Amino acid sequence: MIIRLLLIGLLTVSGSGQAVQPVNPPGLLPADIAVALLQQDPGVAAARANLDVALQEAGILDRSPYEWTTTVMGQRRVQNYGPNNSSNGNREEWHVGVERTFRLPGKAMADRNIGKAAVDESHAHYGEARHEAARELMTLWVDWLAAERARELAENNLQLTQVSLAAVQKRVRAGDASKLDLSIARAELAEQRRSENDAKTQAVAAWSGLSTRFPGMKRQVIALPMPLPLGEDVAFWRDRILAQSDEFKVVQTQMQKTQAYAERARADKVPDPKVGIYQASEIDGRERISGVMLSVPIPGSVRDLRSAKANAAMEVSLQEVELKKRQLESKIVSAVVIARGAYVSLQIANEGAAAMQENSRLMQRAYALGEAELQAMLLARRQASAAMTNALQAQVTALAAYYRLLVDAHLIWGLEHG
Repeated sequence: MIIRLLLIGLLTVSGSGQAVQPVNPPGLLPADIAVALLQQDPGVAAARANLDVALQEAGILDRSPYEWTTTVMGQRRVQNYGPNNSSNGNREEWHVGVERTFRLPGKAMADRNIGKAAVDESHAHYGEARHEAARELMTLWVDWLAAERARELAENNLQLTQVSLAAVQKRVRAGDASKLDLSIARAELAEQRRSENDAKTQAVAAWSGLSTRFPGMKRQVIALPMPLPLGEDVAFWRDRILAQSDEFKVVQTQMQKTQAYAERARADKVPDPKVGIYQASEIDGRERISGVMLSVPIPGSVRDLRSAKANAAMEVSLQEVELKKRQLESKIVSAVVIARGAYVSLQIANEGAAAMQENSRLMQRAYALGEAELQAMLLARRQASAAMTNALQAQVTALAAYYRLLVDAHLIWGLEHG
């Protein structure tokens, strides 16, 4: 009874999540595109096929494993009572019977429970396969958009460096700058050209990775979305993600299957009986025999040991469920804290990038007017470029953390369970 109460308590955790409608944050990959890509994923397709296997297995377990057995036997009786006995001779005889072992009702119910738990486990594995594919799709998609944004920043930096070089050339012609300044400006341009080429390469590589992993994805570059602030508390995300977690459902259904196996082992302590009917003919049909046969194996200690082993496995399964629950809760809390912290860091990085860009603009203007040195202008440009790169990285980190919570909570792309 205590084990049953623990099972009920653990299994009802998944039903305690709040009812929440799916969300569609601005800039997210459209659900129709994402769902189509996820359905075509080989891992998802394999899990879907494995569900069919489990359904067939459940159908097998629903039926008795025993079959009717027929017995047909012919024999010749040789009688020899002496030289003067009229009973001497050969007699034709035969024996026909049919028998079958019958599965007891408690075992049939346990087998059906094993089949149902196997189907539920396959459903959970299918959901987890979709969840993992969705996380991978989200990661590759964000990485690609981030690479495209980095390419745009590199192109913009290259253009600004070209403007700076033109300003240096103008001052050199006016005799207001040295040829050393011109050489430094040209070296800076070469460095920016290299950075721009690296950014292009990274963008192509990111797209290749995404389109190869998820073929059928159209190359439509959009602005890298901005994450939204988390308006709910940690308890909301914990309850929602635990309620929707297929990873948690896998260990729960495995526990249910272990319980069903324990019930089967407990029921198997009573052997299944074998019942049969037979008819025989002896002494050339002078004697006819009809009968009913019943045989029941005498149970041994092995059956008790198997039941004890199954009960011990139940305790292991219970602890594994509790462990998985704690691990998921820890990950969820960390994910929420990281997402909130990343969002704050993004705001700070954006403020710093805006300030650095303004500083770079002012230094560019001051140099053109002869009010600043070249090294000061280049330093301001590099600081602005680094600040923009840091802001982009902060945006990617915050966006990925935000999207991971949405995916784990099954709030996007049709991942939610009914």
